[in-house]
Amino acid sequence: MSLAGVAFAQSTTGTIFGQAEAGETVTVSGSTGITRSATVDQSGRYRISNLPLGTYSVTLQKDGATVDSRKDVAITVNAGTEVSFASAANAQALSSVTVTANALPAIDVSSVDSRTVITSQDLERLPLGRSAEAIALLAPGVVQGSSYFSGQTAGSSVVSFGGSSVSENAYYVNGYNSSDPLKNLGGVGMPYGAIDQQEIYTGGYSAMYGRSDGGVISQVGKRGTNEWHFGGQVLWAPKFLAEDPKSIYYPNEQLPAGYGYTNKNLPGTLYRSRKDNVKWNRTYDAYVGGPLIKDKLYFFVAAEAERQEGKSTSTSAAAVPANTYYKYDIPKYYAKLDWNINDSNILELTGISNKTEYSGSLYKYDYKTGVEGGFAGYDTSTKTGSDIYVGKYTSYITDNLTFTATYGQNRAIDYSNTPGLTTTQNYLSGVTNQDPLITGGTPIRNSNSVLYVKDPGAKNKTHGLRLDLEYKLGDHLLSGGIDNMHYKAINEGQQVSGPGYAWIYYKAAAGKENVPIQPAFDVGAPGGRGYYAARYIFQTTTSMAVDQKAQYLEDTWQINDRWMVKLGLRNDQFTNYNSAAQKYVDQKDQWAPRLGFSWDVFGDSTFKVFGNLGRYYLALPNSVAIRGASASTFTYEYFTYSGIDANGAPTGLKAMGPGPVSTNGEYGVAPDPKSVAASNLKSQYQDEAILGFNKMLGTSWVAGAKVTLRKLQTSIDDVCDPDALAAKVEKSGIDPDSVVIPDGCLIFNPGENNTFLLKNANGSGYSKVSMSTSDWGFSTGAKRKYYALDLFLEHPFDGKWMGRVDYTFSRSYGNTEGQVLSTIGQDDVSKTQDWDTPALMVNSNGLLSNDRTHQLKAYGSYQISPEWMVSGAIRMMSGAPKACLGYYGTNESDPSGYKSKYRWCGGEPSTLGTNGRLPWTKFLDLGVTYRPSFADQKLAFNFNMFNVLNERKPTVLDATYESGRYTVSNTYGAALYQTTPRYGRFSVTYDF
Repeated sequence: MSLAGVAFAQSTTGTIFGQAEAGETVTVSGSTGITRSATVDQSGRYRISNLPLGTYSVTLQKDGATVDSRKDVAITVNAGTEVSFASAANAQALSSVTVTANALPAIDVSSVDSRTVITSQDLERLPLGRSAEAIALLAPGVVQGSSYFSGQTAGSSVVSFGGSSVSENAYYVNGYNSSDPLKNLGGVGMPYGAIDQQEIYTGGYSAMYGRSDGGVISQVGKRGTNEWHFGGQVLWAPKFLAEDPKSIYYPNEQLPAGYGYTNKNLPGTLYRSRKDNVKWNRTYDAYVGGPLIKDKLYFFVAAEAERQEGKSTSTSAAAVPANTYYKYDIPKYYAKLDWNINDSNILELTGISNKTEYSGSLYKYDYKTGVEGGFAGYDTSTKTGSDIYVGKYTSYITDNLTFTATYGQNRAIDYSNTPGLTTTQNYLSGVTNQDPLITGGTPIRNSNSVLYVKDPGAKNKTHGLRLDLEYKLGDHLLSGGIDNMHYKAINEGQQVSGPGYAWIYYKAAAGKENVPIQPAFDVGAPGGRGYYAARYIFQTTTSMAVDQKAQYLEDTWQINDRWMVKLGLRNDQFTNYNSAAQKYVDQKDQWAPRLGFSWDVFGDSTFKVFGNLGRYYLALPNSVAIRGASASTFTYEYFTYSGIDANGAPTGLKAMGPGPVSTNGEYGVAPDPKSVAASNLKSQYQDEAILGFNKMLGTSWVAGAKVTLRKLQTSIDDVCDPDALAAKVEKSGIDPDSVVIPDGCLIFNPGENNTFLLKNANGSGYSKVSMSTSDWGFSTGAKRKYYALDLFLEHPFDGKWMGRVDYTFSRSYGNTEGQVLSTIGQDDVSKTQDWDTPALMVNSNGLLSNDRTHQLKAYGSYQISPEWMVSGAIRMMSGAPKACLGYYGTNESDPSGYKSKYRWCGGEPSTLGTNGRLPWTKFLDLGVTYRPSFADQKLAFNFNMFNVLNERKPTVLDATYESGRYTVSNTYGAALYQTTPRYGRFSVTYDF
């Protein structure tokens, strides 16, 4: 086995390596004009790394004469492709041979990571959704994240890798970080037709990579070659082939004794009609690429324009029940320029644009008659996405020394506006809970259909610089470099629409009218017939920034022909700034060791055993400053009422408590940046161990198995218990009146000793207070463990057919999902309600939201004849654990003032996993392609049918058990999201 090139997630290149007679010369010549040579070393090995993707001819020369060659050698990003000339030692120039590369390449014994690579040829053959996430779901251990969450661009989905939360992944395009710059939820990808290869990393990353403890999605785009190519495609997913989702009814379950539904008339009635709620789309794309100067300067340009349209009916409980007719316009552009300055220097320039514009019109819908009415207004229009610019310079200084520099910028837009939105009418929630003696039984509504609005000037910017140096020294391949990123967010956050506050209507269950609502905040009972309302205020808009820097060193040591060891060390530094550009988190000296090995058992690349140990640090994204390090307001003020005006606002108000109350102390005051986070705060990090093997079975099959173990060592969240902090201040001998004790939440490491700086009341500086786990009242720290067994069997494409089957058995368990909380869809990254108080963590140790015990994935294609091909993909997996969140304990108390947010359900403990699971999901996608011979197979007609069996299973159920003490929410257990129903897609493609 030869020493192959270094592979890392940001790479856009590959390596050719192999064996030959010592002293001979190996030359590779590529379709992109690249020609490089290497001398076979004394151990009979050679390697040529940092090659741009493409196909290559590999030639062996002896004494200046060609003695053997291989043509059409395709390389894979971040991987080594073996081309050996073991039998060429005795060949003569006059009898030289030329061999076309085999269909089944040898196993890549030069890699120690765990990843799946999907090529542009795979994308052409397989029935897939046209997104980076849809492609990633082909990889073992990757599952769809909660439908509560969406990615950076409107309507996009998110995924979970190996039990991690959906915000713990990283995205790259042509080597530059394209992750969501605000929350790290999802990222930006290329036009589908511009993707050359997509890598899906599921573990074992090199020390060159960091800032992810989930997975990595890395796309490498196409480039121009010495041959001109152009083409286009039209896709159409028609309305008549799209099925409706299932309509949803209010649950009607047998309730425990002493409990009643909020509205006893709703169970079993229609909650949300989904009749004719279908969507359809059409997409046009085109590309052109070729040489501007042959062997010297190339370009490739691709453009894609997609429009999605559809209809969606709101719930019967909506402020304004309506049919929304919506559309998404999704333009994408990609341009790449490659300049071979000379044989030793290459310059690459990339521009990518991926935007999504959403708009919708609302028409009133009468649930009693099922009839659509007149125009009700506009939905919130959004424009999201990024323009990304990347420059990469590569210098082959010598045959053994290579330098690369990558610089990029991401200019992200997050525009939001609601045309014609009222500024005087309040948003109304819970209108079905209005007092019928006042309304006459028909809820009083207004025209405000939007709860939250954003600053129309919201935007994000990033820039990054990466420098890498690689040097081959004997049997060692040494590499090192820096990896720096800067993020800036402007006017991000949201606030309640209308006059700045909303009204929420409530109803206590029959017989519970005199039970206090929030006794922890002195909010009493409504009394009477149990009707009351709350004035709700939420305002979080702010600006912020993050610096992320890293340095790394790595040694890839080829011990002998069969053993390779990779040893690396990475040091990350993360600094977060608030709206005043003041540091509130400053983390340094975060050392992440990586150790991997590869054993070529037989020495012929047919059987590889590999393993990896690594530590991975995760930075806090920009959004942590929202509600964390900047001023925010989040309050409720409760009233009984005696009337409701024409706009649906309650009148005749009588206060039920002391005024506005906030469970997190958010009253619009900016926290002290030196106090808001522990001064010794550690970054979230996870340790991982992988052991596996890949084995060729005969000449046509590859099988393998892998065991993965992951353990979260440190987590970051917020804790919201100023009384516990005050008690420790006094216990430490500090006069509580001499320091300023924060009223809001503090950022900390659950389970660690956290030191906080409290400002001295006299302005003379700060006092230190150390808080242990028990000081807060917790019994344990953050836990998340994941283990998985992956099995696969693959038949690579041989000109006739290809297929792969993956099965994964896994468990994800503990008390901390990660940075977000899927049970309620909370995307306040590292500031979820978990760990706010000890009572919220009771019954928390169990399965986690991204746990899927069984996953079965299969995909493949079959060339029936030169003109016809069929393809298919299957994804089956067990459901996520169900959640139920209610009031605390057997007596329905509310010790933290969070109402129905505790892990109790009807007075019983409700650990995740004890309430059953969501149903299995089963997806069968099929495709057929016809390439007529009369068009020289450059013309293709394709039809795909997705979700052939029309599985419409719930993916998210409402987990909030109660709307008040002993008062069960009418929507508890209702399906909030479903799998996408069956739809079909036609396409016509021409490639010249």
